[in-house]
Order: sequence, then C-alpha cells, then structure tokens
Amino acid sequence: MDIYTRKSYWKWYLAAGGVLIIIISLLYTRYLAQRLTERENQQAEQFAEAMRMLAKMRTDTLSYYCDLTLNLKIIEQNTTIPVILLNESGDIEQYRNIDERNLEEMNLVDVQKAFNRMLQQDTGVIEIVYPPDIHKTLIYTHSSLLRYLQMYPYVQLFLIAAFIAFGYIGFSMARKAEQNQVWLGMAKETAHQLGTPITAILGWVETLKAVNEDSPANQEMLDELRNDVTRLELVADRFSKIGSHPELKPTNFYEQLEKNRDYMQRRAPRRVKFDFPKPDEHPPAIVALNAPLFDWVIENLLRNAIDAMEQGEGNITARVYEEGRYVCVDISDTGKGIPSGKFKTVFKPGYSTKTRGWGLGLSLSKRIIDQYHKGKIYVKQSEVNKGTTFTVKLPRTK
Repeated sequence: MDIYTRKSYWKWYLAAGGVLIIIISLLYTRYLAQRLTERENQQAEQFAEAMRMLAKMRTDTLSYYCDLTLNLKIIEQNTTIPVILLNESGDIEQYRNIDERNLEEMNLVDVQKAFNRMLQQDTGVIEIVYPPDIHKTLIYTHSSLLRYLQMYPYVQLFLIAAFIAFGYIGFSMARKAEQNQVWLGMAKETAHQLGTPITAILGWVETLKAVNEDSPANQEMLDELRNDVTRLELVADRFSKIGSHPELKPTNFYEQLEKNRDYMQRRAPRRVKFDFPKPDEHPPAIVALNAPLFDWVIENLLRNAIDAMEQGEGNITARVYEEGRYVCVDISDTGKGIPSGKFKTVFKPGYSTKTRGWGLGLSLSKRIIDQYHKGKIYVKQSEVNKGTTFTVKLPRTK
C-alpha cells in the first residue's frame, strides 16, 4: 500500500468521524427540540385551562372552590409562547407574546399582522368551551427559543464545514510551502553535486577524441557520449534554476517536439516506434516556452512511455492540435496503462510504480507546465494493458 493510498484511507476515516459527530449532534438536538415542544404544548394546555377556570368563576356559584391566584399566576408566567384568544365570532380578544414590542405599542392592525404570521407557522389550536354556551379558541405557536434550537444543527453544520474547509486549506498551503522548500534545497544541492563529475567527464571525452582521431566509429560514439553529457549539464542547470522565474521565448512547438523525439529515439529500444509530426509539413505553431524546462517535461513523458512497455516494444505517438488559445500535444503509448483512479495521483510527489526513483518526474513536470508556462498537463485517457495518453497544453503567443 503506497503513501497516497494510506492518506486516502485516513481522509475517509476523518470524514466518517465528522459525519458521525454531525449525526449525533442532529439527533441530540432533535431530542431536545421534541422535549421542549412537548413542554410548550403542556404550557399551552395549562394556559387554556387557567383561562377556562377564570371564565367559569364568573358564572359558577361554586367559584369559591377555584384558586384565583393560581390561575392568574399560570397566565402571567407565560412570557415565551405566543398565544391569541379568539371569541365566538373569530375576532381577537386577547393576546400575549406575539411581538417583541410592548403590548401598549401595538394597535389592532399590528396584532392582526402578527396573527397572520402565526397562522403561517406550526400552530396549535385549543377549544375553550364552558357553560352556558360560551365558545372560544386559543391559538398558539412555539416560542422563538424552540425555533432557534431547531435551526441550531444547521448553523452548527455550517460552522463545522467552514472550520474543516479553512483548516484543510491552511494545512494544504503549509504542506505545499514545506514541500517547495524541500524541493528547492534538494534541487540546488543536486545541481551542485552534479557539477564536478560532469566537468571531469567532459575532460575525459575530449581526451578520448584526441587519441581516437583515426577511428571514425569511435569518434561517432564519443560525439553521442558528449551529447549525453551535455544533456546532463542541462539537467544540472535546470535543478540550479528551480525556484527562480524562467525566461520564456517564442518557439515553434513542432520543432521543439522534433528535437525531443530525435534525442529519445536514439536511446530507446529498437522495437519502440515513434510517430511524431514533421515540422516541415505543418505551419509554425508559436508558443512561449523555456526550452530546457519544456524538454524536461517531454523527455519525462517519453521515458515513462518507454518504461511502460514491459517487453520493450510498442508505439509512441504525438498529435498536435489547437484548442482555443492553446497549442496542445497528445502523447500516446501502447504500454501497461494507468488505472482510472490514479489519473490525478500520478502527479503527486512520491508516487511511483517503479522500484527505483523518487516519483518526482510527473510532479515536477506539472509544476513546470502549470506554474511556469501557465499551461495544463493531465492524463487524457488510459486503459490498463492498452496504453495511456497525456495531454500538454501551452498558451499560444499572440
């Protein structure tokens, strides 16, 4: 199991834990809301019963058995539940807690508006009937405290999501900055370490050429060896310049691709066939690029394509086309392919299917194209055991 698979599992564990916390919070808040709802319903029933007893005291000869003080206290203690008492004609007779303003400040129009708002909410209705033929209706709705409690889970969910999002963004930025510093230091140290042996190898090549002047075959091999060492100089130069802003120059896209094809074809197995567009058969496609860095990207794609052909046999094809303001190239191979779930993972540092290497090639390639050239690089399509197509897109110069 590679490091990114383990990280993916941890993300799922954290997500599952977050969902569990949210579910527990929602269930507990719902439980509290139900308990508060039942309590307010009971309070409304007590309020209605108190009003019923007070009305009964006015008509019943046994009124002295009723506790006037208790009933009045029950009515006065309702300071949260909005209630409106309607008479037999449906007119508003009494009201409590229907508005944040004082009752003295409200006129009949304000009361009617508040009553209409109550009807649009979840209201309860209690019929108050007492002899001889008095019939009134008590309409009530739940308190603002209960409504706030019902909204609390959604507010909590939003705050948790915002906290997770900001935390993830901050952590990602810090980790990316740390990775950049590590890459920068590693690149400069690598360039420094490569400098001395490269200089020595160049000296030995010149010495060998001098003692093999009469051997054309040896001279040809030494020329190719010098080309490889020159390539190493370019690699060292690339590493030394990581972290600085590269200079971009207008370049014919076809010609730069052809240089990379020519270099890699000489070093690829004979049974690997290259099919690239010929520069003289197409009108120039001018893009702004840094040739050494762009060559690094294409070489890396071609080298990966060759490595993906396990038997050392297959085809590598390049197709150039324009898409909006971009000049694009699709580089396809007939290798072992990439699983669909790894299309983005292959560009992360440290990911590699090879037994050797650090898994930085595609990660650095993406950085070169995305950040330095303002272009795009991605896996366009791939099928296991059939092949892969990478797409590189660079802005066309005006």
